[in-house]
Amino acid sequence: MLTLCGFAASNYYNKVKLALLEKEVPFEEKLVWADRSPALMEKSILGKIPYFEIGDQVICESQVMAEYLEDAYPQKPLMPADPIERAELRHLIMFMELHLELVARELYGEAFFGGKVSDETKVRVEKILKRNTAAFGKLAKFSPFIAGSTFTLADCVALAHLPLVGQATKAIYGVDMLADYPIREYAKKLGERPTVQKVDADRRINRELMMQKMTAK
Repeated sequence: MLTLCGFAASNYYNKVKLALLEKEVPFEEKLVWADRSPALMEKSILGKIPYFEIGDQVICESQVMAEYLEDAYPQKPLMPADPIERAELRHLIMFMELHLELVARELYGEAFFGGKVSDETKVRVEKILKRNTAAFGKLAKFSPFIAGSTFTLADCVALAHLPLVGQATKAIYGVDMLADYPIREYAKKLGERPTVQKVDADRRINRELMMQKMTAK
């Protein structure tokens, strides 16, 4: 049995979980906090979640995990068969993860967790995100899905990351830097999918648990 390890408040965990649900792959879940404990470091060499346990094997990194699912469970594909279209989808995914979410992640400590981000970091991140959010429009289609007419792995990524980017920039700069794109309407429409509803419900429960864990420290 394939086991998804991590915690449901994590956007990268939810990206993989949504792919599992959309592909109707049987799986179990194991709650693992990103606490860099010896037990975690034995499984994930950088202490990152999520990861898969498949028997004695471990697969790390969310995109590697998602593409493993495409290889191992080709039924109900979330990536196109055509090599060029597949590459274009990977490009869109990589752009959202490296040039939007990873950049905005530097703001999360203050935006979501009561921490503090330096003014220098805020200025640098704002400059990068202004450029990258403008470029994003050349890749995203929202017609009605982010890569075109079909639900793909890019939608699992977009639903996991884009709302966080918008919320973080709104909290720090007073402006949602993705406001030029129909992300709210897009997320609302995809929220009608039972798979998305399942992921979101579990995320809310786990986020409460995570906040209680942080408060208890």
